[in-house]
Amino acid sequence: MRLLSCILAAATVVLLFASGAWQSSASEEKSILASAHRGEHHHHPENSLPAIQAAIEAGMDYVELDVRTTSDGQLVLMHDPTVNRMTNGKGKVAEMTFDQIRTLDLGAKFPGQFPDLKVPTFDEALDLAKTGGIGIYIDTKQATPQDLVAAIGRHAMGDHVMFWSEHPDFLKQVAELRPKWTLMPEAFNPNNVRKILDLLHPQVLGFDERDFNAPTIAAAREAKVGIFVDRQTPQDWQDAIDQGATGIQTDYPAELIAFLRSKKLHK
Repeated sequence: MRLLSCILAAATVVLLFASGAWQSSASEEKSILASAHRGEHHHHPENSLPAIQAAIEAGMDYVELDVRTTSDGQLVLMHDPTVNRMTNGKGKVAEMTFDQIRTLDLGAKFPGQFPDLKVPTFDEALDLAKTGGIGIYIDTKQATPQDLVAAIGRHAMGDHVMFWSEHPDFLKQVAELRPKWTLMPEAFNPNNVRKILDLLHPQVLGFDERDFNAPTIAAAREAKVGIFVDRQTPQDWQDAIDQGATGIQTDYPAELIAFLRSKKLHK
């Protein structure tokens, strides 16, 4: 039953992408997309395979992952420029080889709970996401569009990814490689919304506490693009829905899904 529900959820996401109906989907079909920020990272190491699996089991539509490149060109998951905070090692990801990073303990901050847990590759994350029927919300910390597109293509996950970025030039490079894939530039302000709509023609815009305000929301709604916002509390989730959000990202995936289901806004 879990596998079937995952497949149905993934199909719904593909339908939203194909139709371009991000704004109408939430209002007409009464469904809000949900993304787990760095996976379920309160009880699992962030950006780890167990955190992704927990997001799948919570019923999330997406899992947000941070991608970096090792010194020898391998794509791995790590939010920070260094491995210091999340592992038992020290050093910059960009200056370490893949083999060096794989010797580190990603479960070090959760003593005894995740023995021998390794920093995952982007390929491993894509494989798990495909198996589990969850989309990937990509936050590129340090990786080329070409490497990202190649990895996603190896797993036939192009219809199940969103590229978020504050840098339109980066997203434009992605679009030149794969014009039909989903881009999610940060909104920032009404003037920027208009500029990136002309440049990238995105289906959805990213929002957070910096730009989730009436003028910028109004610009997005006028353009009939989706609004995907980071929010952490039930009060903020309800406010996001009231303001027309079509997607919510959170650090509390199970709680968000329960909240949305209580409102009949998620399957």
